[in-house]
Amino acid sequence: MNPTSPHSLPRRPRRLTWPRPVSPAVLVLSLIAVLLGLSPAPAQAASPQEVTGFGSNPGDLRMFQYLPGNLPSGAPLVVALHGCTQSASDYYGHSGWPKYADMYGFALVFPQTASSNNANSCFNWFQSSDYTRDRGEALSIKQMVDYAKSHYGSDPSRVYITGLSAGGAMTSVMLAGYPDVFAGGAIGSGIPAGCATDLSSALTCQYSGVNKTPQQWGDAVRSASGGWGGPWPRVAIWQGTADSTVNPANATEERDQWTNVWGISQTPSSTRSLTGGTTQAVYNDANGKPAVETFSVSGMAHGLAVNPGSGTDQCGSTGTYYLNYICSSYWTAKFWGLDTSGGDGTGDLPAPTGLTVTGTTDTAVSLSWSAVSGAASYTVYRGGTKAGSVTGTSYTDTGLKSGTRYSYTVAAVDSAGAVGSLSSAVSATTTGYQPRCFTDNNYNQVAAGRAHQSGGYVYANGSNQNMGLYNVAVIHTLEETSSGYYVIADSGCPS
Repeated sequence: MNPTSPHSLPRRPRRLTWPRPVSPAVLVLSLIAVLLGLSPAPAQAASPQEVTGFGSNPGDLRMFQYLPGNLPSGAPLVVALHGCTQSASDYYGHSGWPKYADMYGFALVFPQTASSNNANSCFNWFQSSDYTRDRGEALSIKQMVDYAKSHYGSDPSRVYITGLSAGGAMTSVMLAGYPDVFAGGAIGSGIPAGCATDLSSALTCQYSGVNKTPQQWGDAVRSASGGWGGPWPRVAIWQGTADSTVNPANATEERDQWTNVWGISQTPSSTRSLTGGTTQAVYNDANGKPAVETFSVSGMAHGLAVNPGSGTDQCGSTGTYYLNYICSSYWTAKFWGLDTSGGDGTGDLPAPTGLTVTGTTDTAVSLSWSAVSGAASYTVYRGGTKAGSVTGTSYTDTGLKSGTRYSYTVAAVDSAGAVGSLSSAVSATTTGYQPRCFTDNNYNQVAAGRAHQSGGYVYANGSNQNMGLYNVAVIHTLEETSSGYYVIADSGCPS
């Protein structure tokens, strides 16, 4: 989805030989996209291989594959759907999925749409002729899965689907329409299944979000499935809190939808902090196994979370709509159990205990923690981003800003490089900072970077205090108690 008419442009009529007419609305929206610089990201040097003749292909899609060397029969299959203005090659080159296909041994299929289907090369997730089971693009994608099963020997019980933006919204409708095909899915910056049936409703879903009860959302899936009674796919939901293209409220509605389908509570069984400012919430099924997980990435705009690097939990490359926070493909693969963990979403080593701040200066913070049996090293994270690695149980983080508040966690790493669970967080403030105060309306506070908006409300950066509606009529005073950390100080603030 792009910020103008993202993935929501209607498909133009198909004809055999004559050029397809372009409506004035499509021309205007496409022009806006060009003016805003929403052109496709450059193609990657390495590309997956195209497959032809995979079925009747009523959705006019193209199929691309990536198969690791010596892929055994009975291996899992992952279907990955690109976003608007993107391509199969683009998603292959940036998302990090090929790394884990090689590491864990599974096949990858990348469906691709084109401007002949949608002016911005978006999957038509909002169009009933394309999202309905056994019709249009939905059937084309299902035929790719059937091809993989018959030609690669993919395990029918371990087929998964993921996607970004319009691809994430298409993932939603594929999971709803084919729960008998997919064991799991991952929706990246997407829309709940059943939210839209045309262009107008698609734009409402995207920019404002639609509030329904969990039961209503769950009924939409049950209706789309054609009477399927379970088992249901296990669903991961990824969303940036600063996404202005897809309202972050959609992630909450998606959670409500899939927890209701599973018949489980909308209250998480557990939560924890991951790298890149990411909060993971886990919703267990009746057997105590994660059925739904949400990953909220603090401060991330519209895009797929990647984290370039050579570590096991690092992947991908940055680019347009590929943002450096956390490797979403790694955590999704763990959730599905592709790493042979069984899908519990955690590493084997337990979280270190006793993380303590042992000292601060104006430019450094010193930490220590208790040893973990079996750990070969430890990774220290500052604000969710890797700060350094050590083999001992202490670390000094240097080169910091004075008078600034920092948050730290630490994880044990085994001899194979697998990262275990994160510790509880501790905070430390370097010395020498003088508090500052800012009085302004909520709109300007967000524009100045002192607060952020989500679901029509504004929250102070750092403290995350609710400041009320996102408009110019609500005025607050914010005190910056440390660099980038703001609290509401309407009752008084140091001069």
